[in-house]
Amino acid sequence: MAVFSSLTNRIFVATAALAVMAIAVAVYRMNVAVTAQAENELQRGLIEAGTLLDEHRTTLFEHFSREARLIADLSNLKAAVDTGDPPTVQPIAEDYQRQIGSDLLVVTDPHGRVLAHAGRVGVPADDFVRDTIARATQGREAVALWPYSGGVLQVVAVPSFLATELVGTVAVGSSLDQATLARFKALTNSEIAFALGGTVQASTLDPRFNDTLAGLIGRTAVTTVELDDGEYVAVSRPLMMAAGEAIGAPSGGSSITALILRSRTERLRFLNAVHRELAVTAVFAVLAATLLSYGIARTITRPLGAITATMKEMAATGDLTRRMPDPSEGRWQDEDARLLAATFNAMTDSIARFQREAAQKERLSSLGRLSTVVAHEIRNPLMIIKTALRSLKAPAATPEGVRAAVADIDEEVLRLNRIVSEVLDFARPIKFELASADLNALSEDAAHAADSDPAGTPIRLDLDRTLPPVTTDAERLRLALVNILTNARHAVGSTQSDEPHAGRAPASAAAPIVLSTRRFSEGRVSIHVRDSGPGIAAEDLPRVFDPYFTTRRTGTGLGLAISRNIIEGLGGTISVNSRTGRGTEVRIELPLDPPPGRS
Repeated sequence: MAVFSSLTNRIFVATAALAVMAIAVAVYRMNVAVTAQAENELQRGLIEAGTLLDEHRTTLFEHFSREARLIADLSNLKAAVDTGDPPTVQPIAEDYQRQIGSDLLVVTDPHGRVLAHAGRVGVPADDFVRDTIARATQGREAVALWPYSGGVLQVVAVPSFLATELVGTVAVGSSLDQATLARFKALTNSEIAFALGGTVQASTLDPRFNDTLAGLIGRTAVTTVELDDGEYVAVSRPLMMAAGEAIGAPSGGSSITALILRSRTERLRFLNAVHRELAVTAVFAVLAATLLSYGIARTITRPLGAITATMKEMAATGDLTRRMPDPSEGRWQDEDARLLAATFNAMTDSIARFQREAAQKERLSSLGRLSTVVAHEIRNPLMIIKTALRSLKAPAATPEGVRAAVADIDEEVLRLNRIVSEVLDFARPIKFELASADLNALSEDAAHAADSDPAGTPIRLDLDRTLPPVTTDAERLRLALVNILTNARHAVGSTQSDEPHAGRAPASAAAPIVLSTRRFSEGRVSIHVRDSGPGIAAEDLPRVFDPYFTTRRTGTGLGLAISRNIIEGLGGTISVNSRTGRGTEVRIELPLDPPPGRS
């Protein structure tokens, strides 16, 4: 698309999109985290409310059970019950009911006839009430649920004995009705409903929801329910009877069910405000990120545009010294743009200076190289030849003198021919003829050629026979190795001909020169030539590959220069590592297949 053809647009769109995505992800994750936390808190609070309700109800009922046993064992109550006179029993029953704070206290004779009852709840006139008292008159403690209009009574009935004779029963009940629900609601901060036998008996919610709440009975997991005034989460908890022999309601149930509800709509209402704040923050953040992204894009591409315009002018005019205009003082001061312009202008100034210096150095260098070759490399052999010719012209020349003079002339002519050949090899471009070659065989051939003098320094071969074939110019590479090995032999030979010097490593009579091949890495091999010669001085080491640089009287200084041209032309590298008195190592690295364009 055309919109992405501009670097400014790409940077702007990329940074803006990244900022929007980061903000969107952050807002989304924040919303999810806050909502999940609120939901978890709501459900955890609901379950804790159910546990608290059950524990409170159980504790309260166990308290009334203990009080009923204590009252049934009191002597004054037993004496009053033994009279069978209700007016005598009634005051005592009312007094004990007030002391223990129960909702109902019932006293009967041994036959189950009610002698007295006290409390805010009357005695229901149902068969299961009589069944509960009847079990107590049989000498057994009984626990029962007595439903009545507006609630349910949890009742414990205990027998009262005088010695071993049953004199009556005492029943104590605690009511689960609207008043109790109000206390539980304040205690648990939840809506509460009590159900018995599948019917809601009392609830803190509107009675018209009782049928809906009845459908939640038995659901122990947290459930969501819709009521008129909003959405609720609810949990059902059975309140099991904890003591005695339970006698259920007419439906046959022996436990009452508590329904605990909390308004999800009200509890999560604060999330709407949180979501609105996050949305507003996200909108402003996106706008700010968009503007900032555009500013960043413009800041990055403005100096690039200035450089591009300058480089177009350089390409059109061919003037590599053209300067980039300095950033305008009236615009926003961009330190990076100013630094870039200054660096670019410094580069063009350096190019101009280097062009002038290079032209001057090239003229001087050409003249110097030519004069060096002529004066040093050609003049010396000519002087030797001239001296030999004078010997030949002498009237008293002897046959031995003539032969010596001829030998000198022949040697110097060969030397002049070698100098001319090396100069031509270095000056003209090298044309490589690439073919597959065995690097080990090539190394052996080069060592044999360099070791032509049997009395000279021996060369030991340490070759890796697992090397694969190498695509190279075998003849050129052989010439480079011969030059390097010849230099090594000259270095070792000079050491062996001199007197020992302090600090020099003594040459090994067995192998002062070692030629080794190794696999360097995947796709590359290496050749090492190590000698035990005197080494190269630290100040001379950077110049060993310079043309015409030599420390030998008869050297041309072109051997290593030609070798480097060959190695680099084959796509490899050559380096020299040497320390005075420690010998020298020449390291060559070559690719198994040179890059295209080397032939």
